[in-house]
Amino acid sequence: MENFIRLKGRLPKVGIRPAIDGRRRGVRESLEEQTMAMAKNAARLIETHLRHADGSKVDCVIADTCIGGVAESAACADKFVREGVGVSLTVTPCWCYGSETMDMDPHTPKAVWGFNGTERPGAVYLAAVLAAHNQKGLPAFGIYGRDVQDGSDETIPDDVKEKILRFTRAGIAAATMRGKSYLSMGSVSMGIAGSIVDAPLFERYLGMRCEYVDMSEFVRRINEGIYDKEEFELARQWVKDKCAEGTDFNPPEQQKTRAQKDAEWDFVVKMALIARDLMVGNPRLDTAGFGEEALGHNALVAGFQGQRQWTDHFPNGDFMEAILCSSFDWNGIRQPFMLATENDSLNGISMLFGHLLTGSAQVFSDVRTYWSPESVKRVTDYSPEGIAANGFIHLINSGPSALDGCGQQSIDGKPAIKPWWDVTAEEAEQCLANTHWGPAIREYFRGGGFSSNFITRGGMPITLSRINLISGLGPVLQIAEGYTAVLPDEVHRTLDLRTNPSWPTTWFVPNITGEGAFKDVYSVMANWGANHGAFSYGHIGADLISLAALLRIPVNMHNVPDNKIFRPSAWSAFGMDMEGSDFRACSNYGPLYG
Repeated sequence: MENFIRLKGRLPKVGIRPAIDGRRRGVRESLEEQTMAMAKNAARLIETHLRHADGSKVDCVIADTCIGGVAESAACADKFVREGVGVSLTVTPCWCYGSETMDMDPHTPKAVWGFNGTERPGAVYLAAVLAAHNQKGLPAFGIYGRDVQDGSDETIPDDVKEKILRFTRAGIAAATMRGKSYLSMGSVSMGIAGSIVDAPLFERYLGMRCEYVDMSEFVRRINEGIYDKEEFELARQWVKDKCAEGTDFNPPEQQKTRAQKDAEWDFVVKMALIARDLMVGNPRLDTAGFGEEALGHNALVAGFQGQRQWTDHFPNGDFMEAILCSSFDWNGIRQPFMLATENDSLNGISMLFGHLLTGSAQVFSDVRTYWSPESVKRVTDYSPEGIAANGFIHLINSGPSALDGCGQQSIDGKPAIKPWWDVTAEEAEQCLANTHWGPAIREYFRGGGFSSNFITRGGMPITLSRINLISGLGPVLQIAEGYTAVLPDEVHRTLDLRTNPSWPTTWFVPNITGEGAFKDVYSVMANWGANHGAFSYGHIGADLISLAALLRIPVNMHNVPDNKIFRPSAWSAFGMDMEGSDFRACSNYGPLYG
């Protein structure tokens, strides 16, 4: 299925702008080679280390000439429009004319790298042009190496590399969202605020549109056969071979017959096919005579309401959500979809941020329970040890906990969730082998269905995040970096049986700072702003903070070390307290798209 999950619209490129002192007859001529070399080296760094979330390499576009004034700046801007540039990085080793050479596009994420050398004043230009950006209301990230380099040194120091790549990851994520869709399949689930899809949030902050379909569209497509019949047979056989049923925890009188369960498997597999087709379309539907349905909604992320209007009568969406959010299915390894349970669009945004920054599957969870060491001891007669010694949070959910979340993939021999393009067929098999699909608990899901069940391996670095909407303030982002924990089998079973043993479990321990919301594990749970969160592999909090600043979303809770935080230079003008200045800057500039 070549390019099957590709969305409409070309991928954004990174534009490299080599700025130069415009004075001819000696000054400019002496700098041309060094300045263009900086641009080429920056492009090489980016193209070597970064990929788009769909796995394709990030392309850089360099201005045709060094930019010494307005005419060359305009020519560069014109080229960037033709080439589809969505992120702008200006580089220079020398003095240049700030307001004449700067990027003036208000919607393009911007950074400036000023070379730290003594031969020419790259730092002076950096300060001057950032002042121009700030005065004109066009915030830009400033990149300046800690150590002085010789003018002939073409290496990029590690601290500069880190900032260039952090900015570019965030910029590419922001540019990728622009023009795409959030697809709301259904409406509000059980009064959950996050599933009250807020179109102005998507439009003004992310540059996305909202699309809506009723859940009855699933019934129509199933009844009228609007799905790929051949693929359904392939998927259904794959499910029989790879998706082992788990224990049926329903009372005997509520358990369904084998024939009923088989019919429900048929139904939920069709749901998965249809949800995917609704999001991104399917050219095979066109050949079957369904041209409109073949187009899809160009959805980068979606949500499914499910409860209760659907699940009181039809099989739940758990299989659909879990398998689409995973990095593999019956077609093999492929880019995961971002599909939020209960149509929680705010958690869907959190999943989307993590995926665009890492290329990996994201795990949707309830932030369900804080277990203190005392409570664990009382219930199990076990005192938690290691990273779990001070308590932990139970992340669990019936919906799209991507199967990657079981931690059966590995990086350097340790449990991991890989970028989807690095996942091997053997690792996908391991994820499937460690997942069981228990029949849905009927008191929750009267219509039946199947829920994924696994235990996340301990020792994985993960980042839990969540977007919340606050009246009078707007969106805010919460971030908690930490690690997954492992408990003795009997302790896990005892705690798990108290909740819902048919759902996937992750035992999470956030990194504690001893202050504020991260005073202790309990405080993290107490300060979390909603019932859901999404976690990504790795400690990506710094990347999330840079992305949030680009979009003008303040961060109200995080445990990222100060030396990792990278925001536009203007943020320092809004006060000496780093997090308060973030709120004031975001309020001052407003949403990226107005």
